[in-house]
Amino acid sequence: MIRLAAVALLAAAAPLQAKDSLGVFGDWGAFRDELRNGGGPRCYAIAMPAPSRLQRDHEPYATIATWPRRAIRGQVHFRLSRDLRDAAAVTLNMNGKRFTLTGGGADAWAQDRAMDAAIVAAMRSASRMTVSSVDRSGRRFSNTYTLDGASSAMDAATVACARR
Repeated sequence: MIRLAAVALLAAAAPLQAKDSLGVFGDWGAFRDELRNGGGPRCYAIAMPAPSRLQRDHEPYATIATWPRRAIRGQVHFRLSRDLRDAAAVTLNMNGKRFTLTGGGADAWAQDRAMDAAIVAAMRSASRMTVSSVDRSGRRFSNTYTLDGASSAMDAATVACARR
């Protein structure tokens, strides 16, 4: 069910010209699209977190993207379920490793390319990851993702953008 939801989410997520499905791998999907105005391809793996009955301001998802024309590979991005409190820390936990992300609004990213690479490497050996922070009203929240299929989806996205 999460697999199909991730595919449906992707179909509506970004206002880009063309989206090609590269496949669904476990709980992750992989896609390739062409950016508008000759921006070239963007390829990415995407997943939705585990369902929750708690209030959500946004439909959360995680992406790992490659942008060849921008020389970016493995860029980590999280759309969070809640709007962040100003200056709130955003933490990603996997296998006992903690990463402090940067973010604003309802989005969070790795602080730099080295952290992107470290997160992607950790994802390859973990079974789940949890992003947590504090929302505008001061309540803690988290989004938990299973990583079943994440490695295959990331690999499919990387290969799709490597082809010319």
